[in-house]
Amino acid sequence: MTTLAADHRECAAILRRSGSSFAMPIALLPEAKRRGTTALYAFCRVADDLVDDAGDRAAAVAGLAAFSAATDEALAGGPVGDPVLRAVADTVRRYAIPEHCLRDILAGVRMDLDQTRYETPAEVDLYCSRVASAVGIAAIHVWGFTDPAAIDVAHDCGVAFQLTNILRDIPEDLGRGRVYLPAEDFAACGCTIDDLLAGRIGPPFARLAAVETQRAAERFRRAAVLDGMLTTDGRGVFRAMFGVYRSLLQAVRRRGAGIFTAKVKASKPRLMASAVATLACGTKVWR
Repeated sequence: MTTLAADHRECAAILRRSGSSFAMPIALLPEAKRRGTTALYAFCRVADDLVDDAGDRAAAVAGLAAFSAATDEALAGGPVGDPVLRAVADTVRRYAIPEHCLRDILAGVRMDLDQTRYETPAEVDLYCSRVASAVGIAAIHVWGFTDPAAIDVAHDCGVAFQLTNILRDIPEDLGRGRVYLPAEDFAACGCTIDDLLAGRIGPPFARLAAVETQRAAERFRRAAVLDGMLTTDGRGVFRAMFGVYRSLLQAVRRRGAGIFTAKVKASKPRLMASAVATLACGTKVWR
């Protein structure tokens, strides 16, 4: 017989195994909120892996469809066999998280099965809003917020984080056949997706890197005000996450056109230093 405590322990094990940079910030939360945030992370990790680790598209489609149906069952209070779904359903009920957040996350993951190219920044924004902003909006319900405007700002924060992930992981995503940068931006900078695929990384790609990093930096600037909209519990974890991701974006910016040929990696000491500095000084230093 399983218990809810065991379900949450399984979510914590998924977070540990992932090696995610989110682990340290999440550890700053009080125990109950740490469990809830970890359950959200585990839900996203399982959904992502169903697509990225599947042997073929048919298996990914079937696996995600089954997981989506089980998510609906769990949210409705029905019996499910997955400990992660039991834990995340408990979290949704406990913290009044809008159920659409979980469904939006799954819709974003599903986009990776159906779409490998994006024409406009608006299309990329939609993807980011589903796979990342929905997570942020769910998370601030767990952490606590004091201003309803925090919902919109959490959207900006999710986009900022996801754009940073996209810029960090360009070669890795290419290996999966995906290009998340908008075709419009390639054209405006004088290069093409075909150039990227062929490895023809000339001077126009430095311009493209600058355009994309600037767009992400603007989202960070808008997201920084979330710091003043959260409860004390939420402020600490947000600051640490913000510091880690802002440091990653700085590493991307330093690499320039090199982001198109090798995954960007920032040292753990640098990320930790940025998290600690932002934790101590707040996000105002990034505005």
